[in-house]
Amino acid sequence: MVKKKKIIVSITGASGAIYAKVLLDTLLNLSSQIEKVGVVMSDNAKEVWRFELGNEEYDNYPFTFYQKMDFNAPFASGSAKYDTMIIIPCSMGTLGRIAHGISNDLISRAADVILKERRKLIAVVRDTPFSLIHINNMKAVTEAGGIICPANPSFYSIPKTIEEVAQTVVSRVIDLAGLESESYRWNEE
Repeated sequence: MVKKKKIIVSITGASGAIYAKVLLDTLLNLSSQIEKVGVVMSDNAKEVWRFELGNEEYDNYPFTFYQKMDFNAPFASGSAKYDTMIIIPCSMGTLGRIAHGISNDLISRAADVILKERRKLIAVVRDTPFSLIHINNMKAVTEAGGIICPANPSFYSIPKTIEEVAQTVVSRVIDLAGLESESYRWNEE
């Protein structure tokens, strides 16, 4: 029997709310592989979601939501044994705080816990172009054991909608998280 995953999803205020939405939708469809999903969404993330997606549907997901400053959330400690943390989209400010060990909110604290426990941190960075500071922060997080997964969609699956474009990134994130899902595979039928 495969052990079910305990996943933290952190949504920051970077542009790209569609990636977070598609990830949450995908996690719903993979619920048989998941024990728990804890979500932390910054105030800026909610504002960007409303602006980019035109709704507040983030409130409709059946996951447990935690406030950005709730250090009583279970994944603020390694003892809760969450397997994976996905930050999607990951702002450069959040990445910088993680890279330098500044745990001033639940997102950065959870990332610190995931890294110190040698578990899986996936940062879906969404910015362009990158400054040298951004690149050095990505290097630091990678050296600490994190995975930088830029929100760079692929097009060989011939996506037709913005959701399908976002799904090309989310499918990679799902693979990185160790979950099994049906998605386009290059030259596989």
